[in-house]
Amino acid sequence: MAGMVTLPTDSPAAPPTPAKGPTGGRRWNRNTVEIRVLGVLRWVVIAGLMLFTLFPFYYMVLLSFRDLSSLVQDPGRLLPTLAEFTAETYRNVLASTESGGQGFLRFMANSGLIALGTVVLTLAFAIPGAYAVARLKFPGQRQVSVLFLSVYLFPSILLAVPLFVFFTRVGLRGSLVALLLVYVSQTVAVSIYMLRNYFQTVPASIEEAAAVDGATRLTIMRKVTLPLAMPAILANGLFVLMIAWNEFLFALLFLVENRPRWTVSLGLSQLAGSIEIPTTVLMAGSVILTLPIVVLFFASERLLTGGLTAGAEKG
Repeated sequence: MAGMVTLPTDSPAAPPTPAKGPTGGRRWNRNTVEIRVLGVLRWVVIAGLMLFTLFPFYYMVLLSFRDLSSLVQDPGRLLPTLAEFTAETYRNVLASTESGGQGFLRFMANSGLIALGTVVLTLAFAIPGAYAVARLKFPGQRQVSVLFLSVYLFPSILLAVPLFVFFTRVGLRGSLVALLLVYVSQTVAVSIYMLRNYFQTVPASIEEAAAVDGATRLTIMRKVTLPLAMPAILANGLFVLMIAWNEFLFALLFLVENRPRWTVSLGLSQLAGSIEIPTTVLMAGSVILTLPIVVLFFASERLLTGGLTAGAEKG
């Protein structure tokens, strides 16, 4: 008919109208309900986990700053006034024993020295060992990797008495050197196992190309492989640092008779075992022990998680 306009056949179709229920309302299908319910539950679970993990740390920090008299009057108060806060507990914890304090500043220096020394020595042995296991061909190559992991899984308590007797006879009991040797022997095995997995993910063709250009094995490792493996090396160093900082058993065995050589974990255990130490001082010591590791972890969380899981698909 004249005057009529014909619509193009390829025009977009109108969106389908939502299904109506018996009462005329919108009908929810199972997929929509699951998505909405799981979306709400996800945030509920996240909030619950954050509350479960952060509340103890918050209460510990709160107790470390509260005045002892106000704490005794109302120990359950979660939002104290500013007048109740004091830094006297931290001065007491960090001050030397000659000044009437607990000497935690010295303990932190000992722990830091041992932890850094453990990281340096462990990586010095683990990097060439892991590279050799990953690249060199020799009989029993796979069995050696499993052996390294089994050494780490061996219970430390079974080695405590033999090591105590050995270091006593050689005259190293009570020194930081003995503790450093024990920590290195404990961490080097798992470090080799972890770094070996990452070295295996580095393409061998890159090293072969460098070898064709005349580079030696040592040059290839130093200028090619190590720069590529630096994320895993740094993550492994952080992992070893955390172990050495928090270790308690061997520190108790070797250093308990030499207070100036105590580590921060050993000093904290002595605070917890004394009935004369106020709770606020104990909580201040706990914060001092925990805070450096927490700050270090969050500062390098992406590097740590990425480096520790690198090479997992080929491990």
